[in-house]
Amino acid sequence: MRQDKPARTGPPPVLWVGMVTMILLGAFYLFGGNASRGEKGPVPSPAPGEITVVAPAFTLNDLNGNSVSLSDFKGKVVILNFWATWCPPCKKEIPDFIDLQTQYGSKGVQIVGIALDQPDKVRAFAQQNGLNYSVLLGDQETALKYGGITGIPTTIVIDRKGKIVSQFEGFRPRSVFETEIQKLL
Repeated sequence: MRQDKPARTGPPPVLWVGMVTMILLGAFYLFGGNASRGEKGPVPSPAPGEITVVAPAFTLNDLNGNSVSLSDFKGKVVILNFWATWCPPCKKEIPDFIDLQTQYGSKGVQIVGIALDQPDKVRAFAQQNGLNYSVLLGDQETALKYGGITGIPTTIVIDRKGKIVSQFEGFRPRSVFETEIQKLL
């Protein structure tokens, strides 16, 4: 005698596991990721030009071991770029940041690269590529202050009053940052 298995209704168990995993990850990202560490959550991405929140303070070491704080750039338009040497889109943006620093530095703009990478690799990369702007060695604490950077490059535009006016995740062409700079000068 052959016994037939009862007909299944609904999705197979593997699909259920996948759906539950996605729901849990989504809930963790939305509600629990930073809350368990007492953080306020991600910095919202405002519409371009919309002033929202004061940029979180930080102090990090530069490539020479000197402490540099965001407050050191008070009164300047700051382009804060989270990046790494192993990130192709990050490396693609760097020549534009070098040019923007050259063109607008004397007018009150400061590009600040926060490298989320190994210090020796960052130093070598900065020297080989002629970075002419502040390069700081980032850490998890600073990334969390800026909403838990979820992808690099992430670039945050801060106005002369220290408020975040724009945030961009992923590669952006020079024209995007130049437009932001010109609006704020």
